Amino acid sequence: MSTEERRAIALLRRVPYGRIATSMRALPFVAPARHLVVDDRVVLRMHAGPGYHQACLGSVVAYGADNLGAADEDLWSVQFTGTAEPFHPTPEELELFGPAPHHVDGEPFEPVHLRIEPQFVTVHSLDYSTERHLRHAA
Repeated sequence: MSTEERRAIALLRRVPYGRIATSMRALPFVAPARHLVVDDRVVLRMHAGPGYHQACLGSVVAYGADNLGAADEDLWSVQFTGTAEPFHPTPEELELFGPAPHHVDGEPFEPVHLRIEPQFVTVHSLDYSTERHLRHAA
């Protein structure tokens, strides 16, 4: 695993949610998902209701997460691109996901799990640190 991939995995472990993107009926879509990292693979829990997971299965997807809503001076975004496969979590992994929502868009939450083995990993960093900015300007 490259240094960039290790860094992306470490960052991903800092936040519980992200977004999965692919296309359905030739149109792009983005859906929220809860994630874990299991054996260097991204494992997702999402709502089965809209059927987005069916469009993801066997397809190349992008999964992104970030801390852009945080008050940090160092903001980051990671993206994992790979093929989504069905995943059957162990009881221990289910527990790591934590409590599931009761409802999504007014429907009872129906969990479905996917695994992404990343083929491409991207990390973007945004530095808003005043101290570093002043140092570079001098």
